[in-house]
Amino acid sequence: MKSVSSSRKLFPVVPAPKVSAGERSEPKRAVGAGTTAALAQPAGPPLLVAGNSEVVAKASRRRFTVDYKLKILDQADACHQAGELGALLRREGLYSSTLALWRHQRQEGILSGLTPRTRGRKPNRHGQLVAENEQLKRQNQKLSKRLQQAEIIIEFQKKLAEALGIPLKAESNE
Repeated sequence: MKSVSSSRKLFPVVPAPKVSAGERSEPKRAVGAGTTAALAQPAGPPLLVAGNSEVVAKASRRRFTVDYKLKILDQADACHQAGELGALLRREGLYSSTLALWRHQRQEGILSGLTPRTRGRKPNRHGQLVAENEQLKRQNQKLSKRLQQAEIIIEFQKKLAEALGIPLKAESNE
C-alpha cells in the first residue's frame, strides 16, 4: 500500500478560497432560523423606492401649433441678455435646432411649413369619385320614379277630362 504522504503528492489539498466581508456570498443563517421567511428579510437598511416608476408604453410626438411657434419666435427675438435664450429653450423643452428651423421657415414665408403636416394615408380620390357616382345614380333613380309618377298622373287627368267631356287646351308641342 501506498503511504498517505505519497497520495498527497498526487492529489494536493487545495485550501478553500477566503471570502472577504465585502463580497457577496450565501446569506448567514442564524441559529434556528432555517425557514425561508428568515432568509427573505434584507440584511441592510430598507431600500427607498422612487415615486412614479411607471414606464410610458409609447412616446407620442409633440405637435406645435402655428400660434405657439410664432409666440416662441417672438420671445426668442426679445432675448438680448446672455443666457436668456437658453433659459427659454430649457423652460419650453425645445432644441436650438428646432428654433433655427422655425426661424428659417418664418424667413422664407412658409406659413404652411409652420403647421404640422397631416400624417397617415392620403385621401383616396378614386374612392371619392366612386362614392359621388353612386350618390348621383341613386338621385337619378329617385328623380326617374317621380317623373314616371307625374306622367301617370297626367295621363290619368287626360283620360278623366276626355271621359267627362272637358276640353283640354291644345298643346303647341304635339
